[in-house]
Amino acid sequence: MEIQPSRQSDDTDLRRAYVHLAEAQRLSQTGSFTWDFDRGELLWSEELCRIFEFDPATTITTDLVGQFVHPADLPAFAATLEGAAAGGDVDLPYRIVTASGVLKHLHAVGHRIDYDAERPVIIGAVQDVTERKVAEEALDRARADLAHVARVATLSALTASIAHEVNQPLTSLVTNASTCVRMLAADPPNLDLARTTAQRTIRDANRASEVIQRLRAMFVRNEPAAEAVDLNEAAAEILALTSSELLSARVEVHADFADALPSIRGDRIQLQQVMLNLVLNARDAMLAVDDRPRTLRIATIADGPGQVRFSVRDAGSGVAPDSLGRLFDAFYTTKSEGMGIGLSISQSIIQGHEGRIWAAPNEDGPGATFSFSLPFGVADSPEPVSKDL
Repeated sequence: MEIQPSRQSDDTDLRRAYVHLAEAQRLSQTGSFTWDFDRGELLWSEELCRIFEFDPATTITTDLVGQFVHPADLPAFAATLEGAAAGGDVDLPYRIVTASGVLKHLHAVGHRIDYDAERPVIIGAVQDVTERKVAEEALDRARADLAHVARVATLSALTASIAHEVNQPLTSLVTNASTCVRMLAADPPNLDLARTTAQRTIRDANRASEVIQRLRAMFVRNEPAAEAVDLNEAAAEILALTSSELLSARVEVHADFADALPSIRGDRIQLQQVMLNLVLNARDAMLAVDDRPRTLRIATIADGPGQVRFSVRDAGSGVAPDSLGRLFDAFYTTKSEGMGIGLSISQSIIQGHEGRIWAAPNEDGPGATFSFSLPFGVADSPEPVSKDL
């Protein structure tokens, strides 16, 4: 005779399953919900009520939930509700401010299921990701601070080049001003030449101001700022900044900039930090070279559909095959005095701009080529650095 399980046993198993589910939701900080939008009913789990700091006995409505959504996230929240009601899936990161004033970062997911044709509902889950979000933001700030320290350290080592870059327009200023004074003191005054030299003085003063502003921007710790960046212009500024250093190292510089290169959208200072690091690394790679010219080739090119590429080619000793896969790892370096963070930071910056960076040995001669490529029109808010540093 077959023994049927008792109703009491079924109830016990059901209660045990409910307790286990509730405990799992508490541990993962994930609440569940069911939304019958035709009837306007929202059923929430205890954990979801805890996340929102609602009394479990509260009647939940979308209007009530909307009262606690961060004002900046309300448009996306409303659009997601409309899309879900029309049959779309839910996938929404958003913030709330609870009744006690606590800011929380949440991530909601859900999809529509049909119990029957007359009653479609949405079932989903909401996870409290506040701790992870706060930790990511703190890590991003630490990475950005590290990138800034590396940039300042690099610029501090370029004192001679910086002085040369600033001194050139200042010298021109003095020369033009002296010429203007002589032209005005002539008998009769040479007004046309005085006017010309005065205009040159203004030009050189503006140039000196621009140089100082560029240097100041690279030293100052600012939040990432997206703008249209001309890689040719940015690279030319880096070559001007490093001209004295490259000259003293007997490096021959050849620039091959593509005409009509499309601008990319990103943080100019961050991208110039990458360029500066690649140029100085190429210089260092050739310091021991005495049997051939120390040739440095800087190039930009349209790199396939929707991409632009910047590359630095040196004539140094090259990169050992077993080092290629580790060059961009944090704290890995082939230099006796290197810290091993320059290329790692560079990779993080390029990845934060939705691009890629790589190195390859030169196929037709000694040395190596380091390149990065970037898409046209990347996101308006590039990360200070990526999550892979």
